[in-house]
Amino acid sequence: MALDGAFLHHLTAELYSELNGARVSQIHQPNRDELIFAVRTRTGNKKLLISARANSPRVHLTQHAPENPSSPPMLCMLLRKRLCGAKVVGLRQPELERIVFIDFDATNDLGDPIRLTLAVEIMGKYSNIIFIDENGNIIDALKRVDPTMTTQRLVLPSMKYELPPQQDKLNMLECEPDEILYKIKNFPKPEKLNKAILSVIQGVSPIICRELEYLITNGEDVYTDTLSSQYLKRLEYYIGKLTKAVRETSGAPYFIAEPKGKPKDISFMGVTQYGNAMVLKRAVTFSELLDEFYYERDKADRIKVKGQDLLKLLTNSSERLLRKINTQRAELDQCADREQLRINGDLLQANLHRIEKGMPYIDLENFYDENMAVVRIKLDPSKTPSQNAQKYYKDYRKAKTAEQILTEQIDLAEKELIYIENVFDSLSRAETERELAEIRTELIQTGYIKASKSNRKEQRLLPPLEFTTSDGFKVLVGRNNRQNDILTLKTANNNDIWFHTKFIPGSHTVLVTDGKEPTDDALVQAAQIAAYHSKARDSSQVPVDYTQIRNVSKPQGAKPGMVIFVKNKTLFVTPSINFNGD
Repeated sequence: MALDGAFLHHLTAELYSELNGARVSQIHQPNRDELIFAVRTRTGNKKLLISARANSPRVHLTQHAPENPSSPPMLCMLLRKRLCGAKVVGLRQPELERIVFIDFDATNDLGDPIRLTLAVEIMGKYSNIIFIDENGNIIDALKRVDPTMTTQRLVLPSMKYELPPQQDKLNMLECEPDEILYKIKNFPKPEKLNKAILSVIQGVSPIICRELEYLITNGEDVYTDTLSSQYLKRLEYYIGKLTKAVRETSGAPYFIAEPKGKPKDISFMGVTQYGNAMVLKRAVTFSELLDEFYYERDKADRIKVKGQDLLKLLTNSSERLLRKINTQRAELDQCADREQLRINGDLLQANLHRIEKGMPYIDLENFYDENMAVVRIKLDPSKTPSQNAQKYYKDYRKAKTAEQILTEQIDLAEKELIYIENVFDSLSRAETERELAEIRTELIQTGYIKASKSNRKEQRLLPPLEFTTSDGFKVLVGRNNRQNDILTLKTANNNDIWFHTKFIPGSHTVLVTDGKEPTDDALVQAAQIAAYHSKARDSSQVPVDYTQIRNVSKPQGAKPGMVIFVKNKTLFVTPSINFNGD
């Protein structure tokens, strides 16, 4: 991701204009890698998210603050003690490094004014949040770095804070474009132009370097030792343009998205290198860009971590059921020739006079076969002819009973597997801890998790998700199996329309008609919403069954979310939740 030093330079300027003079009212640490500062600014209350997650380190204002844990971690308690009530007096960035210092005017235990600083280091897996006192000493850090981890730069309480080692690159805020051009032109060894730019200029990411190369060469691969005078002239122009944009912070927040809307990258300048393969969108602010870009991905990762125990439980249950079904199917296959056992018994019973005790086998004409084909029947020499016949009858009855039992057990196991897959789907779409708690309660009630004192108290169910079609019809979506049951069997009216993906795990979706005849657009959009809230979210032409609620019922003893329905029709749609009028 392109949260480089130049992007951070724009972001820092934006945050300073928003937060300068703001008071810290509350601090939360929703997980081990993130902090949320609630602040009171001149324009109202805001939330500042500071993240040191390896795959998404950043700092920005957010509308999507994660849920807070029931008990705050130690660092959070320390920050609350020292910074609650403090005033933000500065945001600064050393050169174009990926570091932001947030300065606070606070007071010590004696009430004396002091200056405290939070260093936000945005460096991939080495990202960190370091709390520094007025003397430049480390008070504490989100990630302590001791001698067992490295000998180059220690991050421990009471130690002097030091900047990370700087790279030998030119800073656009201080050097002129011709200096940058000279160093690129005289690069020590032949190198692709975009890589040379990356090695020479501080604070620019690979996507910016590739964009400069694309603008200069129109996509042609060019090396530093073969730059023509025309390319050098264009290189000087675009380096000058880039330098001016960074110095004046005149860039704009852009994100690059795939055609279906999935964000791919971010930038502080327009990007043309992808052509029609990507879509360039502009955000209102840099904070909004980061907030939107990382929200979906981080949300999924966060819930995945918190739901690991449920995921493991469901995975183990699914694997156990598959092994059981495969074993039972193999046993069922062995029952397939049970009719031959009965025929053998009949043939022996009809030919007792031809059998002598001690015979290992006998060849008899099969009177069930039109051609009277001869069948060789194996005998137990220790048994009488009648006992051999009764043995075949007994094996036949045993196989018949086993077939009935195995068929029933396989059917039950397959239904249970479908239920587990539906819980999997609910878990994959869970967005909050309360939704995870509801899934956990469901698994307790169905016997997959043993109830403990801590989870016996049941929380009130969340309401279903709600959407509106372009022509004003309300659409309700269950978040999990228990909510699916309530929505379909209790909340919905008999004349409402019920939707569910065909043979695909997903949520119950209800189009609320309020006694009106639903439009074709409403039906299609409700089906798209149902497909979006299913395992087929990323597919196209997803089959979705629909019927009136009056045609949906729940079999006695069925697990949560499992229903049967009749008089249904099917629509094939592309999953979506974005319609005019939402």
